[in-house]
Amino acid sequence: MIIDTLANAGLYAGLGDRFQTAFRWLRETDLASLEKGKHSIEGDRIFAIVNEYDTIPAEGEQMESHRKHIDVQYIVSGEELVGHDMLRSQQVSRPYDDSDDFMLYADRPSFYTKLAAGDFAIFYPTDLHMPNLISGKSVPVRKIVIKIATDKK
Repeated sequence: MIIDTLANAGLYAGLGDRFQTAFRWLRETDLASLEKGKHSIEGDRIFAIVNEYDTIPAEGEQMESHRKHIDVQYIVSGEELVGHDMLRSQQVSRPYDDSDDFMLYADRPSFYTKLAAGDFAIFYPTDLHMPNLISGKSVPVRKIVIKIATDKK
């Protein structure tokens, strides 16, 4: 996992063309006026999901992971805590669903990071994450999640 600001995205050019495309899209798109929902960037290989929500308590939430996509989660406005951990031997509470590219884990995160406007986090398939959490008090958040295909089926 990588946690940084969009201003430093150039440091990650070595991650490959798809990441460069994702960061360029974040820099060049009017993210504040973009409609909620799914937006194609490069077909099914790179797409963005625009979300708006109020942050929630960590109690009752679970960490998630994906197999077919890498998440680039970018905070447009607001702030949130994200719980995260490395995939080890955590207890799976919801088995992998191929159609949703999603599974859940019952274990609590080992780490929490506060993300604010302008920050991003990259979560690879071995990076468990629990986003959307309250940092102090519940606040509205606008977030873009860019999904980058791993080419694993």
